Amino acid sequence: MPAVQLERVAKRYGAVEAVRDVSFSLPQGGRVALVGHNGAGKTTLMKLMLGLARPSAGRLLVLGRDPSEGAAETRRRIGWLPESVTFNGALTGREILRFFARLKGENAAAADAMLDRVGLAEAARRRVGTYSKGMRQRLGLAQALIGAPRALLLDEPTTGLDPEMRQGLYDILAGLSGAGTTVLLSSHALEELEGRVERVVILDRGRLVADGTLAELRALARLPVRLRLTLAGATPPDWLASAGGLRRIAARAVEIPCAPEDKMALLRRAAEDPAITDIELQAPTLDELYAHFLRGQGGERGGTA
Repeated sequence: MPAVQLERVAKRYGAVEAVRDVSFSLPQGGRVALVGHNGAGKTTLMKLMLGLARPSAGRLLVLGRDPSEGAAETRRRIGWLPESVTFNGALTGREILRFFARLKGENAAAADAMLDRVGLAEAARRRVGTYSKGMRQRLGLAQALIGAPRALLLDEPTTGLDPEMRQGLYDILAGLSGAGTTVLLSSHALEELEGRVERVVILDRGRLVADGTLAELRALARLPVRLRLTLAGATPPDWLASAGGLRRIAARAVEIPCAPEDKMALLRRAAEDPAITDIELQAPTLDELYAHFLRGQGGERGGTA
């Protein structure tokens, strides 16, 4: 059974249709990114999954149940990190996390261990009002992880985190996924998602416009790949100089686009030419795929998620 299942889900606020006819499912143990511009419906979808809002139409199940029914057992098995984390600044990090642990039926030792896991053990007795933005974000992540959730929903989880802590976050998520926790994260930092999620769901103005692995999205988009070639001298060979789209990027380096079906032939020719000393292949990035699928929808964008 999928951990999360949506069938033609819609959510309207008066005349505003925040989510329109969205269907997809998330497998147990999957790591999935939910991406889209502001107003695409990402946060609304997460609120529906949490039971904080009810769908206007369609069917939604989380861990086999309707989240809007508010079953306490189901809620304890879901972790949630909102985009804007707010805590009582007069309390210490330990006091706050122990409070959330009690809500999920966990003991104080579990809360203290989680503080250590996110790198806040030394700051546990400090008042949260003295924490930096990144420290508050780590505390928010710790409360989301309390109780070994079976589904983890994260809205912009890397906001305010330094590069080391970002890597640590993704390491934690990989471990949770390997143990069977389903992870759904929303992020605008598309470049850091590559290689860290197994699948990407793209929303545009409340509609699902693409869903698949990076390889599947690249096959759908059919965007050109780019070959970056290092030259033995300053002048590219004649066959390369006459190719369309050639662009010089350094004194002895050029870049050329090619259709996916032409990639292997171009690689073989470049590899056999002594005028070329190195080859780098660059597939379309998630940023480029995202822009491609949104261009296919057209129209103006804006608002809030």
